[in-house]
Amino acid sequence: MKPRPLGNSGLSVSPIGFGSFKIGRNQKAKYPQAYDLPDDAAAQSLMSSLCEEGITYFDTAPAYGISEQRVGEFVSARREQLVLSTKVGETFVDGVSTYDFSATAVSASIQQSLSNLKTDGVDCIFVHSNGQDVEIQNDTDVVDVLRESRASGQTRLIGFSGKSVEGARAALEWADAIMVEYHLDDASHETVMAEAAQRGIGVIVKKGLASGHLDPTESIRFVLSNPAVSSLIVGSLNLDHMRANIRAASELF
Repeated sequence: MKPRPLGNSGLSVSPIGFGSFKIGRNQKAKYPQAYDLPDDAAAQSLMSSLCEEGITYFDTAPAYGISEQRVGEFVSARREQLVLSTKVGETFVDGVSTYDFSATAVSASIQQSLSNLKTDGVDCIFVHSNGQDVEIQNDTDVVDVLRESRASGQTRLIGFSGKSVEGARAALEWADAIMVEYHLDDASHETVMAEAAQRGIGVIVKKGLASGHLDPTESIRFVLSNPAVSSLIVGSLNLDHMRANIRAASELF
């Protein structure tokens, strides 16, 4: 896969990124089929194989169960080779998601993520929205704390992972990257994605396969044919499926 620039950040990412939800959590997932969590060895083997296949972008979050710890164990030995993103705002404990965008909670979340990921700094920290996209940005401390984290070197970039077009558009005023849902059944973010690209803001696509409900090859071609897209996050525990996804991306260019 030919790397794509992440906006004007100076970073490049693989067109297919690894979404690490499934290596850390299997409760209250939106995938069509239930799955067992892999053990540590299987998770590490999967990530190693994905790197060999050309994936250089790994995305995680505190809300993904033990994902950060597992990604951190893998990434620590190859930190300079990979682009790494995590999130703030949501935690998932005992089967329940909670959201806190206060300065105290966000700062503590960043420190814990850096510890879990065994690094002094990540490449991007996204706000993990609960759907109140505009209110989070306007009425909480999260954007200010992220700006401070970028200034201090805890992260190179800051971004917003939301649910609404309005939220993504509001984030263009301060974010280095946005993460949006975009797929064959929902292209509502297309205009704001183009606006982001015009402004040099990176665009990461989540749920490009509609959480496993759409044909992978057709979906990947649709998403990556959009020139605004830097990377499509895909999460799977099946290496053969991931290799097929990578082939679909590679055949485009």
